[in-house]
Amino acid sequence: QVQLEESGGGSVQPGGSLKLACLAPSSTYRSCMAWFRQAPGKQREGVASIDTESTSRTRYDNSVKGRFTITYDGALNTLYLDMKSLRPEDTAMYYCAHKPGICWLPSLADSDYTTWGQGTQVTVSS
Repeated sequence: QVQLEESGGGSVQPGGSLKLACLAPSSTYRSCMAWFRQAPGKQREGVASIDTESTSRTRYDNSVKGRFTITYDGALNTLYLDMKSLRPEDTAMYYCAHKPGICWLPSLADSDYTTWGQGTQVTVSS
């Protein structure tokens, strides 16, 4: 089974930036991967997803469009989430996830993903 390991979380002030990384095995190539987040008392929500074979194919939640960028480095087998202009409402535990099989369409539905990392905390506060 695919194992995922996130890193890069931390505490920043509003307007700051963070870059999350998710180390994944090579078997995640030619599949969908995504970032999700879950704030206390809220449901988990999809943030961004990508086709790891055709990395120009991405999908973003409206709340992060223009601020977050998802990328995948095949040479390093690493998924990234570059987060800029962070807001207090971005505070959450962030998880990377993998959807097995061909990535026909990047998805933000958590039911599509079968493997999850342990999460990394992002806190945006002044």
